[in-house]
Amino acid sequence: MNGKRGPSMHDVAARAGVSHQTVSRVLNDFPGIRPETRDKVLAAIEELGYRRNLAARALVTGRSHTIGMIGPEIPDIGPLSTLHAVERAARDAGLHTMMTSADPSTAHVRDALEFIVGRGVDAVVLVAQEHTVLEALDGVEVGVPVIRLLTGGEPVGEAASIDQRAGARLAVEHLIGLGHTRIQHLAGPLTFIEAQLRRDEFRDLIAQARLPELEILEGDWTTDSGFAAGASIDPRATAVFSANDDMAFGLIHALVAAGRSVPDELSVVGFDDTKTSRHSLPPLTTVRQDFEAVGRRAVELVVAHMAGELPRETGFIVPTLVERSSTAAPRA
Repeated sequence: MNGKRGPSMHDVAARAGVSHQTVSRVLNDFPGIRPETRDKVLAAIEELGYRRNLAARALVTGRSHTIGMIGPEIPDIGPLSTLHAVERAARDAGLHTMMTSADPSTAHVRDALEFIVGRGVDAVVLVAQEHTVLEALDGVEVGVPVIRLLTGGEPVGEAASIDQRAGARLAVEHLIGLGHTRIQHLAGPLTFIEAQLRRDEFRDLIAQARLPELEILEGDWTTDSGFAAGASIDPRATAVFSANDDMAFGLIHALVAAGRSVPDELSVVGFDDTKTSRHSLPPLTTVRQDFEAVGRRAVELVVAHMAGELPRETGFIVPTLVERSSTAAPRA
């Protein structure tokens, strides 16, 4: 660094031939600025490469126009996609983002909250897929709105989530519609609220349809755990509903390695619709989660809070089923 300061608002004012108050009004979109004056100021900003001092602006306005984001230390596709979507939606809304991460323990989440709020953010979006993350908010006065992401079962209003039960229903009803009556579930880790909701909906639907209850297997979201589950598939099963795509990929690998055909001998449905799912062998039937919509919903809630409005009741974001080649009617 050469120690030379960047151009200031006064430099812009001098270049444009206006007062620094006029520059400030242009930057803050005040009404009543003549178009030719605005054009001169914007041209001076471009020529000088001026960048406004957000910290100084926050002191004057009481707003940093920044959203704090807290994600898991080891995120999977859902949190990563959602946080990127929040960042894009924030940028479109003229806001900035600042991110930190935390493991799901209550103490670590509270430390992350204290850190990010201490940076003067106007709101926080928090990936809250586990009960311990939600528990970190109990009895804590954060001081800014906190929008919970990807809980899958939170009341609407302060959360942006996808209806996990509806997604599991799509997967199971698809298999039942194909004629499968012996369906096994490969669940995600049950410390995750989403995994619990998908498992609970699976069990309810199997009971309602009066189908045999096969053992529910549990993985850890990874392809390795899906591969390991291949050795425990019930020999009576004709279909498996996997709680995410990665475990489904591992499971299909294990089945093919054992000489079994998908979907001729065993149909497999995943959950997420990752980019890989359309290129697996066979291409994976899966439940699509719209993480972009979650990000947009979260920023809409933040903007409503910043405007002093009550967030409108919008409900959960609804998933969809993407049918590909990993499912078929069971053999006669």
